[in-house]
Amino acid sequence: MSELTVLVIGSGGREHALAWALSRDPGVRAVHCAPGNPGTSRVGTNHPLDPMDGAAVASLARSLASDLVVIGPEAPLVAGVADHVREAGIPVFGPSGAAAMLEGSKAFAKEIMEAAGVPTADARLCVSMDEVVTALDEFGPPYVVKDDGLAAGKGVIVTGDRDAALRHAAGCRRVIVEEFLDGPEVSLFALSDGRTVLPFEPAQDFKRVGDGDTGPNTGGMGAYTPLPWAPPGLVEDVVATVIQPTVDELARRGTPFVGLVYAGLALTSRGLRVVEFNARFGDPETQPLLTRLKTPLGRVLLAAATGTLADEPPLEWGSGAAVAVVLAAAGYPDTPRRGDVITGAEGEGVFHAGTALDSRGNLVTAGGRVLAVVGTGDDLTAAREAAYAAVAEVSFDGAFHRTDIAQAAAAGERTKER
Repeated sequence: MSELTVLVIGSGGREHALAWALSRDPGVRAVHCAPGNPGTSRVGTNHPLDPMDGAAVASLARSLASDLVVIGPEAPLVAGVADHVREAGIPVFGPSGAAAMLEGSKAFAKEIMEAAGVPTADARLCVSMDEVVTALDEFGPPYVVKDDGLAAGKGVIVTGDRDAALRHAAGCRRVIVEEFLDGPEVSLFALSDGRTVLPFEPAQDFKRVGDGDTGPNTGGMGAYTPLPWAPPGLVEDVVATVIQPTVDELARRGTPFVGLVYAGLALTSRGLRVVEFNARFGDPETQPLLTRLKTPLGRVLLAAATGTLADEPPLEWGSGAAVAVVLAAAGYPDTPRRGDVITGAEGEGVFHAGTALDSRGNLVTAGGRVLAVVGTGDDLTAAREAAYAAVAEVSFDGAFHRTDIAQAAAAGERTKER
């Protein structure tokens, strides 16, 4: 394979991690990011661009003679940006707008799972509050209410408070009310070229804002990998019963899924169940996963984009463990404060998400989840220590983080994330 020029679309922590991993691939000549962030500028070249403008993305890719375009965020994928790039004849890692509805509509994902025989929670699609009330009464507490569309990681509420469930539903146009799934949650990523899938190692993220899994859901306050408590054969089981049947069903419908299938899973007392699908790399799981990945990233992303994943061997992983801890801005997840000056974010393993440069060139907060700090070690205990030591080096007014990321797993316990 000749050296690649890769264009990464997006500006979050996931895109910084992707750009970082691509920059370390000896088969990648140049990494470009659009629009990128202050972190991606350290490993590639940033370009101002609206990631929702498919024509502009395709035009930039052509001007850079890109060999591969990687679309990070879900909103451009659902909007069909990948379709514009494919129409320009450029390989793109990211599903079409039609296939990205696997994340864009939870009702569509349920339809696909039913057709493919994929195990998931029983659910009701509700378009009126009367239907919501009926569904809540049918399933009972804990109540699980999900916005049918994209909601930046904040569209789900799991609560024993019926009034809170009703308030959440009232703020959505269409909602899914479903049965509660017990047991720990697992995230499993798999590359797909529309036919073949190539799985990652499993990871676990922490959705609640506070220690002990308290407070509202967020986009994720931390993650770790591997999972020492995971049952034997988990990856093979998920591929066989969840990911491959889903990819096959989308192909059967004429909308092959080319990109990253993210399966959010619950290991319930009744067996494996799908909590949700995403159509892209998850944040913050991507940061620790790519930190441990030994396989050159550019090669396998290009193989997925060009339909040749069947020729690729299984992904290779480094020994040890990785833990990511998210540093959030004051007021997150409701009204995160912006403009606070950040210091100490220059170290290895610090991935930028909600950051910007002010008029004086200072690094400042510019979003809710500001940074993801990754520590590695021989085991989860050592990786936790490294992560939290690195977190202690970073400072900005109002910064906060969870102190219990991977704590239970490091102690040999299963983490419960529901």
